[in-house]
Amino acid sequence: MEEIYFLTFREARIILLSRGEVRVNLDLRKTNRSHVVLVREDKVVFPDGSEVKKDILKRIAKDENTVYFLSKGQLYKAAIAAEGFYKLVPTIPPTIEINGIRMHRTKDTNPLKDTRSKVEAVNPREGEFVLDTCMGLGYTAIESAKRGAYVITIEKDPNVIELARLNPWSREVFTSQNIQLIQGDAFEVIKRFNDKSFDVIIHDPPRFSLAGHLYSEEFYAELFRVLKPKGRLFHYVGNPGKKYRKKDLQRGVIERLRKVGFKGVKRVEEALGVVALKP
Repeated sequence: MEEIYFLTFREARIILLSRGEVRVNLDLRKTNRSHVVLVREDKVVFPDGSEVKKDILKRIAKDENTVYFLSKGQLYKAAIAAEGFYKLVPTIPPTIEINGIRMHRTKDTNPLKDTRSKVEAVNPREGEFVLDTCMGLGYTAIESAKRGAYVITIEKDPNVIELARLNPWSREVFTSQNIQLIQGDAFEVIKRFNDKSFDVIIHDPPRFSLAGHLYSEEFYAELFRVLKPKGRLFHYVGNPGKKYRKKDLQRGVIERLRKVGFKGVKRVEEALGVVALKP
């Protein structure tokens, strides 16, 4: 299996400060493993013999917002220019940025802590069935599966799936026996599931302006239908517009969830979302 080496500003700075041999982590700190890199006068030699000029490393060292990777002797940005611009951002673990919008909270937290706060709001247990409506990099699905749950995760965007396949922190999405990925729009995919299929639903959609249909009463009715009695829902909402426009998106979400039959609907401030129960 071909090995891919990942480089961010952190690794580039360590290498540039070194002479001769230096040990450095090249898997975005997913493990504690380190590789021996040879530092020459004008270039750096990686374990597979690939070479990168120091001038290029100096540019990487200045770029704190991009992940780079070395594959088959070629250096690439972990980015995709398609309908929009997608890239991995070198937080630990990485988040994904789409048209400048980060998909995880990173201010005063990190994507793993952000994920755990959402998962812990509904606490999936061993043997339970979980629906993760919007996969992203798959951290929610992975965290739920680690607790022994079986997870169906949905992702609409093939560019997001491609970056997840590249990201070492997302690997379990594609290797775990407990995770099934379905590509499609959750609004349509959910109609394929039988009534009362899931113990837990974690609904972490893109912001309202990008995916308003995933905040609709019609979609919430589908969430209610596929959830088992006494099932738990966590819905990430965030607080867009609240600070400046006094707009409370969470209030509208709570009202629509109650309208379709959910009970015990309440805010979870630390996770910027709401939880709800099916009677």
